[in-house]
Amino acid sequence: MSSSTSKKGLGRGLSSLMGDVKDVSIQTDNTSKETKISIANLKPSPSQPRRLFDKNSINELAESIKSKGLVQPILVRPSPSESGIYEIIAGERRWRAAQIAQLHEIPAVVRQLDDIEALEIAIIENVQRSDLSPIEEAAGYKRLIDNHGHTQEALAEIVGKSRSHIANIIRLLGLPQSIQDMISEGKISPGHARAIMSSAFPEQLAEKIVNENLSVRDTENLVKPKKNRIKKVKLKDPDTVDLENSLTARLGLKVTVEHKGPKKGGFIKVDYKSLDQLDMITKKLKN
Repeated sequence: MSSSTSKKGLGRGLSSLMGDVKDVSIQTDNTSKETKISIANLKPSPSQPRRLFDKNSINELAESIKSKGLVQPILVRPSPSESGIYEIIAGERRWRAAQIAQLHEIPAVVRQLDDIEALEIAIIENVQRSDLSPIEEAAGYKRLIDNHGHTQEALAEIVGKSRSHIANIIRLLGLPQSIQDMISEGKISPGHARAIMSSAFPEQLAEKIVNENLSVRDTENLVKPKKNRIKKVKLKDPDTVDLENSLTARLGLKVTVEHKGPKKGGFIKVDYKSLDQLDMITKKLKN
């Protein structure tokens, strides 16, 4: 499949490969066949976007396979470089569990797929199963864009996501590796990561999120620029200042005059510190 072909009708092309159903790994068509393949003749595909596999989950699957067998076949393609070897396009977790269960061979659907089709199907299968971490998903999308000429719009159609989802998740790859690892390990969410993305100190903020168990809303408020509140100081009229100084000298106490305007009036405030001073003010007012 060429880049130009890949950009046109991607959804339709993949639908024919995948059978228009959710589980891509068990569909067969005229270009594929189901057979049993030796465990030793299978290897993970370099197109596999998934890098993290939960050991406990695989061990649980292995126990299930021991008791019930592997009911669902994996999806493979003949290796382009090794005769008799098959690359796993979808089902690497099942293959790993089958090894633990000590199976010698497992059912597989063999398809003739090129590199682009293999990567597309691997991404779709994992996204549909929610098996990929956000970083793995982003890396898969970026490979299709950088290496195979896909557009974000075409990817959105392929995986059934919005174009904004594709754009936002790819942005995560611009974060420091330590933060990407936190996302992959589930310590912080993509929402947290987007909130600190434009910060000058994203790694310190990420640590703060983990240590203080901050929500995405808390994080957004934390990085939101604080507006400098500048209080406007209204200068007093020189005549008002002279009056204040004159009354202060006359009474021997601090006098403040607040004049609000010709038609608004105002007030005079006299500060005193003792009852004697208050008595003195009262006598002067009576006189």
